[in-house]
Amino acid sequence: MASTSLSLEDVGSVEMMSELLRRFKCSPKPDKRLILIGPPGSGKGTQSPIIKDEYCLCHLATGDMLRSAVAAKTPLGIKAKETMEKGELVSDDLVVGIIDEAMQKPSCQKGFILDGFPRTVAQAEKLDKMLEKQKTKIDKVLDFAIDDSVLEERITGRWIHASSGRTYHTKFAPPKVHGVDDVTGEPLMQRKDDTAKVLKSRLEAFHRLTEPVIDYYKKKGVVARLPAEKPPKDVAVEVQKVLSS
Repeated sequence: MASTSLSLEDVGSVEMMSELLRRFKCSPKPDKRLILIGPPGSGKGTQSPIIKDEYCLCHLATGDMLRSAVAAKTPLGIKAKETMEKGELVSDDLVVGIIDEAMQKPSCQKGFILDGFPRTVAQAEKLDKMLEKQKTKIDKVLDFAIDDSVLEERITGRWIHASSGRTYHTKFAPPKVHGVDDVTGEPLMQRKDDTAKVLKSRLEAFHRLTEPVIDYYKKKGVVARLPAEKPPKDVAVEVQKVLSS
């Protein structure tokens, strides 16, 4: 057996016990390989940790995986770093390779949630070919369907207190005094991505490039459409229904 940099002797009892308990709890859960697709602000980020914990899946966000592959200096990480340092985009094949690498981890034993990938049909095809080699496939694609006008209200109404990270919403969670933080009285700011102009360009890219991915998986009969305009608790119930059927 290949030696690893971390010996069990170096792992604390509490960490070891909690990992054993996690594996014991997870063992009867069904394996699931999921893709979450939806425009910015559709609620994927709210639902993915709930799904991850409920089904003992690993959460594969391509940006995070690229950064950790680069930090770990894996062969693919080194290749990705070279590409990024040249100011070029990391190729689809390289991203799929990094996903393949990440899927081998023990935390991905019961399956995974892919978020932010595939963004195009070409990427979906490459992902499916890689999974085919592993004699597996995507079980379900969760389509967070929501009208653009609802998203605009949801996103452009978000304001933040920069130093604490406290968030507000002009309609759903307004501050006590307009434009200032409840605790410190300091002015609130809007993230640069939360403006109508930025949202418009991101939505255009989503409709042009990513919506065809939903059609691609519809042909395979694995898409579940979720009413993402509903409150998060209601969406979580819908997710539960889809994944337990």
